[in-house]
Amino acid sequence: MGKKMGKAAKKFLVAFIAIVLVVTSVVIFPKEEKVVQAANITVHFKWDGDTPHLYYENIDDSGEKVMSYPGIPMETGEEGWYQYTLEDANKADFVITVPSASYQTAKLSRESGEWWFSQGAWYAKNPDTLSSNSSSEGQTGKGVQMASQSENTKDTKDIIQVDKQENSLNESSTGITVHYYCKEGVPNVYYWNALPENKEVKWPGTAMEKDTTTTKEGWYTYTFPDVSKINVLFQYGDYQTEDLTRTTGEWWYNGKKWYDKNPDDVIITPVENNDFRDETIYFLMTARFYDGDSSNNVHCIDDSKAGNPDSDPAWRGDFKGVIEKLDYIKALGFSAIWITPVVENASSYDFHGYHAINFKKVDPRLESSDADYQTLINECHKRDMKVIQDVVLNHTSNNGEDGLFHIMKQEYTLGNGVSGNSTNMVKDDQKGVLPDNYDSLDGTKQYQSRDSAMKAEDYAYRKKVDIGWEDFTVTTGQFAGDCMELNTENPFVYNYLVDAYNGYIDMGVDAFRIDTVKHISRLTFNSVFLPSFKEKAAANGNKNFYMFGEVACRVSEIFNHGVPQVSPPYYTWAEEKDWGWNYSSTDGKDNLELCKTAYKESSGDQNNQRTTDNAFLNGNEYHTPDYKESSGLGVIDYAMHFNFEYASKAFNIGKQEDKYMNDSTYNVTYVDSHDYGPSIDGRNSQDGSDVWRYDGGTEAWAENLNLLFTFRGIPCIYYGSEVEFQAGARTDIGATGPLSTTGRAYFGDYLEGSVNTTDFGVYSNASGKMAETLNNPLAKHIQRLNRIRRAVPALRKGQYSTEDVQGGMAFKRRYTDDETDSFVCVAITEGATFTGLPGGTYTDAVTGDTQKISEGGTLTIAAPGKGNMRVYVLDTEKTDAPGKVGDAGTYLK
Repeated sequence: MGKKMGKAAKKFLVAFIAIVLVVTSVVIFPKEEKVVQAANITVHFKWDGDTPHLYYENIDDSGEKVMSYPGIPMETGEEGWYQYTLEDANKADFVITVPSASYQTAKLSRESGEWWFSQGAWYAKNPDTLSSNSSSEGQTGKGVQMASQSENTKDTKDIIQVDKQENSLNESSTGITVHYYCKEGVPNVYYWNALPENKEVKWPGTAMEKDTTTTKEGWYTYTFPDVSKINVLFQYGDYQTEDLTRTTGEWWYNGKKWYDKNPDDVIITPVENNDFRDETIYFLMTARFYDGDSSNNVHCIDDSKAGNPDSDPAWRGDFKGVIEKLDYIKALGFSAIWITPVVENASSYDFHGYHAINFKKVDPRLESSDADYQTLINECHKRDMKVIQDVVLNHTSNNGEDGLFHIMKQEYTLGNGVSGNSTNMVKDDQKGVLPDNYDSLDGTKQYQSRDSAMKAEDYAYRKKVDIGWEDFTVTTGQFAGDCMELNTENPFVYNYLVDAYNGYIDMGVDAFRIDTVKHISRLTFNSVFLPSFKEKAAANGNKNFYMFGEVACRVSEIFNHGVPQVSPPYYTWAEEKDWGWNYSSTDGKDNLELCKTAYKESSGDQNNQRTTDNAFLNGNEYHTPDYKESSGLGVIDYAMHFNFEYASKAFNIGKQEDKYMNDSTYNVTYVDSHDYGPSIDGRNSQDGSDVWRYDGGTEAWAENLNLLFTFRGIPCIYYGSEVEFQAGARTDIGATGPLSTTGRAYFGDYLEGSVNTTDFGVYSNASGKMAETLNNPLAKHIQRLNRIRRAVPALRKGQYSTEDVQGGMAFKRRYTDDETDSFVCVAITEGATFTGLPGGTYTDAVTGDTQKISEGGTLTIAAPGKGNMRVYVLDTEKTDAPGKVGDAGTYLK
């Protein structure tokens, strides 16, 4: 029979035994009646200031009020903590108050035991002694969530979360607490018309205090005790808000609108054993995707040169627009979005985000009063989707960078749409290095003066920036005039970068796509960036933080013109020895010499490079990968990318390169992107000067997608590919012509409407233009591919083999762990024959056809045709085949 007992029979037997045991335990072993005995409740509270009080009532549900407000002073306990014990109480309601600070929680309840309360969360142990996520300052709401996922505190008996507490004891309570976000310095709050008693204050008011209840820098707070209504405005330097009115409660003002809770409250969904191979990626350029808020639309400085009209400014899409269309992306079946860099930018044509002037600040041209970057992250997590942030580590804009070399600042006028919005770079030379007559110089001389100043110190920025594309200077040279090269071996520089991007990991970002990887030494990555980011993410609960890099090789071969050190496989490997990195270096010059030596010793042709079998099956068997020599960095698969003139060409180069990758199942695979498309009919030059969005035809697109979603690697689709958007258009022409003529054109016209999405690739009630877009044959194809891939673990994480496989694009894959054994045979376009297979029942996820194969037997698949394929999944002891997944379409049928 193949199996000793059918699965249905097994399930029935298990259920029957469970019922017998339950009934027996009730009849033979009746529950002992619980006798409730009086106990104690000890409450600990963290506070920096005057002694807090404990007000309690309703002991053991008596309903009695036993004291008057504000309660009994708590006793001094461990450092920073106060405590009080209610004797002979199994349960009580109480409020913690600090009369001098007009602070109080809402009504709280506890049962017998010892409890610690800090920043809206209950703990059954002192949180200062728990995981590394705890701090002596207590936990923010975000910190509590992270701590509950940490290795040392994942048992729920240690942490008990409660909802955020409001500052109100009863309806007659008064007091107003305001929080204000000011990124420039300490603001003042000016107030008048206080009720019930007017209080006078002189302009510009009272300095606010740093807000210790949030981990995000820039929040300040002030409390008005015994006040039920008041007029306020916030002031800093020459800036002041409008006249604002608040009533009793706690309020947050971010410069745009009021909130009744901290708008930066984080929703983090760390997964302890996160494996990004389970995801598929939708890549979009935020400023070009969908315009959710027209009031923040703004032209780049070079928009007039490019010919971008007011109806289509370069800065058009925004976070609000992405949020509004997340359900569309999920309806396509994608579980992760990769967005272009979010940090503040400054160049003449900076809408794409790769010209940072402040790594620690989100560009305000992407934000709205009700939708900032944190909102986007939160909304993705609510949908079980993940956010990949595009990060830059090797360069900034040619206007300096605020934390590394501050010489310029960006001024904005936002809020009235294109007609009233502007962006302007102004001299803000805090280092005193620009000429006194800078403002009167022409643009070329201004650039030259900034360039000279930034490079003169040879400290934050490199002084020597000559570049060779296939020698060590590719890691140190300057590749573009608007991208100034950083001294990434200097601790001053790399510690700042790590700190900046760790802040985004704290916000809940799920992965990094790292730009221009080949322009930084691998030794620098392995010594600093990769371990630092992984350590930070692990502390937040994401133990397998995924990073993949752009090692741009505009060639159709495995190694870039035969030079391994500037090719994608090279960056997937750890160093072969300890080079003695100096983390206390004064300027990084000694580390730079180590990088040169490491580069030189890694030279050689592809025949003497390290190899691995991590991506390959051993016959039909999955084996545990060996990651001892892994750098931990995935890469964009440029060899496959440039060979996607047609699918079989990409498939063949992929098979050849995989032994040189530490594990190619972590490669990100795509056909085209915002920068490059594959060479088609020799049109796309290898130097990248002429590249087009893919236009091989719909049937060829379908074939390419079949390979992307079933072969090893993580599939990625560039926005609009689902409708062949801008097929044949130049990907990027800079400011030499309108964006509407390029691969970076605005996509929002295809997204007008709405949709109800119930699962990845499953939706209903699509309306408007969006309904047409989702119903496009290629979009339907992608939806079904996503569903098939999600249903078969081997297609996501499996090793593969072409041994004992006869056919064109045909292969078998398997993935095994403690709970999974998934085996699949795939044939794309052409027919195939698989011999020596594991015995059992195979079901095609495309047609539902079933084949029974004896142990060591043969599966023969007839040619399904171009754009079509067959995916025969084995029904194993651990993992059932899903059967037919989705409905037949134009290409999967």
